[in-house]
Amino acid sequence: MDITLIAAIVIAVVLLAVGGFFLVRTERPVKPGKEEPGPETTGAAGATAVEEDRDRDSGTVRTPPSQAPPEAPAAEPAAPELETPPPSAGRMVRLRARLARSQSSFGQGLLNLLSSDTLDDDAWEEIEDTLITADIGVASAAQIVESLRTRVKVLGSRGHDEVRALLREELLAHIRTDADRTVRTASHDGRPAVIMVVGVNGTGKTTTTGKLARVLVGDGRSVVLGAADTFRAAATEQLQTWGSRVGAPVVRKEEGADPASVAFDAVSRGIDEGADTVIIDTAGRLHTKTGLMDELGKVKRVVEKKSRVDEVLLVLDATTGQNGLRQARVFGEVVNVTGIALTKLDGTAKGGIIVQVQRELGVPVKLVGLGEGPDDLAPFDPEVFVDAILG
Repeated sequence: MDITLIAAIVIAVVLLAVGGFFLVRTERPVKPGKEEPGPETTGAAGATAVEEDRDRDSGTVRTPPSQAPPEAPAAEPAAPELETPPPSAGRMVRLRARLARSQSSFGQGLLNLLSSDTLDDDAWEEIEDTLITADIGVASAAQIVESLRTRVKVLGSRGHDEVRALLREELLAHIRTDADRTVRTASHDGRPAVIMVVGVNGTGKTTTTGKLARVLVGDGRSVVLGAADTFRAAATEQLQTWGSRVGAPVVRKEEGADPASVAFDAVSRGIDEGADTVIIDTAGRLHTKTGLMDELGKVKRVVEKKSRVDEVLLVLDATTGQNGLRQARVFGEVVNVTGIALTKLDGTAKGGIIVQVQRELGVPVKLVGLGEGPDDLAPFDPEVFVDAILG
């Protein structure tokens, strides 16, 4: 037999054997509990499935494909609309009516006593008690009464207008119309003016800081705020709200951070941005706590490594009376207070503390808060204040 024919027969047999082996392996039964992997779905198969789905009965509930809906993009919070505060000029005049309503009982009471037909010792004692009740202070009240008593006796004045003029002169003399009440807010030597706001808890420091920023922005100045009250998270958020309303940036850090570092960074930013004024809101502290007062002194010293502190404004609550005076003394010893911001002067006849603080400390009242409104902080004008008291 030809060798070529034999080789062909052998090759055919081998191919048949191999093909039979693979055919048997492919048709092998699946073991229980095990599923064959399904075929990969292609675009054509998907189209077929859609065609089959169309042929189903219309009442059949169809299960939608398992696909998560696309997430809507998170909406960015809208930037707060910037407000345009009124300028400081004329603020005290605009608030005069409100002050007059709240102080009228004090002023009218004095005028009625002085205008009475009989001014005996009891009447003068009652006048002195009225002045003391208004927190003018015992020494100042005694001096005012003694001066009025002499002038009324010499001039024989009894008319309402005459008595009012005499009382007005005496009050203005004790409030010191010659005192410099300018809040130094203008930049100098290429650096911003630096203002520290200090005081005890609850006097309204953060609110006063925010309102002062509004006053300065209304006057056309650029302001940077420093949230150095790091012990109270709410104070930082509150100051941030005040700043965002007028476009004043706020330098802040996490709760519990070093207040001195916040103040330093605020001044640095003010210098870098060429701001006119940097206002630093410090933490409220009891004037009886030595450690806290020492920390306040540290804040001032750290700031002065970067720039001079032009103003230290002590915020006092007009309703605290003698306690407010004690606070002023201690703060003055630690940080050299340059001015007083008197808050909560509305609805109370305690405005006499202006006389007492200035007499005891030689520190002028520079700002007064006459309400809860954002623009109810005004530069203090002695003549407008006294006229409002007397009605």
